[in-house]
Amino acid sequence: MQINNDITMAKKQALFIKDGVNYLKPFAAISALFFLWGIAHGLLDTLDKNFQEMLHLHKWQSSMIQFSLYGAYAIMAIPAGMFMKKYGYKKGVIFGLILFASGALLSAATAPLQSFFLFLLCLLIIGSGLTTLETAANPYTTKLGPPETAERRINFSQSFNGLAWTIGPLIALYIYGNRSHVEGEKMMSIVLPFAIIGLAVLAVAFIFMRLKLPEITEEDEHAAHGLVQGSSAVPGAEVEISDDPAHPRYITKKPLWKNKHFKTGFIAQACYVAAQTGVFSYLINFISDHGQHPRWESVDGPYFLSLGFLLFMIGRISGSALMKYYEPAKLLAFYSLAVCLLLPVVGSHLGWPSLIALYGVFFFMSIMFPTIFALAIRGLGPQTKRGASFLVMAVAGGAFFPPIMGAISDVYGMSKGFFVPIPLFLFILYYALKGSKVKA
Repeated sequence: MQINNDITMAKKQALFIKDGVNYLKPFAAISALFFLWGIAHGLLDTLDKNFQEMLHLHKWQSSMIQFSLYGAYAIMAIPAGMFMKKYGYKKGVIFGLILFASGALLSAATAPLQSFFLFLLCLLIIGSGLTTLETAANPYTTKLGPPETAERRINFSQSFNGLAWTIGPLIALYIYGNRSHVEGEKMMSIVLPFAIIGLAVLAVAFIFMRLKLPEITEEDEHAAHGLVQGSSAVPGAEVEISDDPAHPRYITKKPLWKNKHFKTGFIAQACYVAAQTGVFSYLINFISDHGQHPRWESVDGPYFLSLGFLLFMIGRISGSALMKYYEPAKLLAFYSLAVCLLLPVVGSHLGWPSLIALYGVFFFMSIMFPTIFALAIRGLGPQTKRGASFLVMAVAGGAFFPPIMGAISDVYGMSKGFFVPIPLFLFILYYALKGSKVKA
C-alpha cells in the first residue's frame, strides 16, 4: 500500500520535479505574480467606458489606456531581459514589483489634478512593471520542471491570471459607483483602489526580497534543453540530447530570428494580444451600446466583464488539463478555429446569440497566450531568455489594435467592430497548424 501511495505521489509531483529537485514551492510563488498583473489588467480593461462617459471621449480616445499600458511592453521588454540576464530572475521580479507599485501610487497621488494625460503616464510606469514581471515569470515557469510538460505548467500558472481578471472588474465597480461629474472631482474615484493596489504590491515586493528562490542560470537553461551533459542538480548525470526537431530536448543551432517557429510565434503573439485587448476592452461598450438588444447600463458592465473573465479562467484551467491528453498545437488550432467561427456571430447583431458567442470567444481565447509562448521558445536553449524578451515585447500589439477597433466601431457601430480581430485569429490558426513546427 505504501509503495502504491509513493507511486501516486510521484505522478502528482512529476509536473514540478526535474533532476530529482521538486520546484513546487517556487512555482507557487511565481504563480502569485500572475495573479497580481491579472488584477491590473482586469481593472484597466474595464475603465474604457468609464472614461468615455466621465471625460466625454470617443472610443478610440479612451483606448489610449490600453495604448499606454501595452505600449510599455515595446519599450521595456528588451531592457527587462537585459536586466534579468545581468542580475537574475529574482531581482527582476522585485524590480518589476517596485515599478508596478510606483505607477499605481502615482496614479492615486495625481488623480486630484484631473489630468487624463498624467494618468496615461502612470499607466506607462505600471506597464513597465508588468513587462518586467512577465519577462521573468513566463520563462521561469517553463523551467520549474521537465521541459516535456512546459506548456502544461505555464497554462496552469496563467490560470491564476485568469482568476485575478475576474476580480479586477469587481474592483472597478467601486470606480463606476463613486465617480463624480463635478468639475475638479471627476477622477477622484480612482484614488482609493490604486492606492490599495500600490501598497499591496509593495508588500509582495518585500516578501520576495526575503523569499529564497532557486536562480535559473544559463547553465540550468542549457541542461533543461539538453544542450550539455551533466546537470547542476545531479552532477555528472547524462542529459539526453536529440537531433530530432520534434523532440522536447532538441536544441536549435540557428540564430534566434532564423528559427521560423519563433519568428512566426512572435507575430502570432502580437496578433493574439492585439485581438484579446480589443475584445476585453469593448465588451462593456458592446452590452451598453444604444443599438444593442438586449442592452444594459454601463454601470453594470463590470459584472458582465467579470463573467467573461471567469469563463476565460475556466477555459485556461480546463485547457491546461486537456494538454495532458492532446498536443498543445492541436488544441491551439481547435480553439482559434472556434474563435474565428464565433466572431462573425458576435458582429452580426443577432441579440442573445451574439452575446453568447462573445462569451464563447472569451472561453476559447484562454489558452492562446501561454501556449504560443511555450511553443515559440521550444528548442531555443541558451537563446531562451532573449527569445522570451521578444515574446513579451509582442504584447505591445495590445497598444495599437484597440484604437483601430475603436475607430471602426465609432463609425459602423460596436457590433461591427468585432469583425476586425478575425484576420488576427486566422494567423494564430495558421501558426498552430504549420508555423509552430520546429525545423532543423
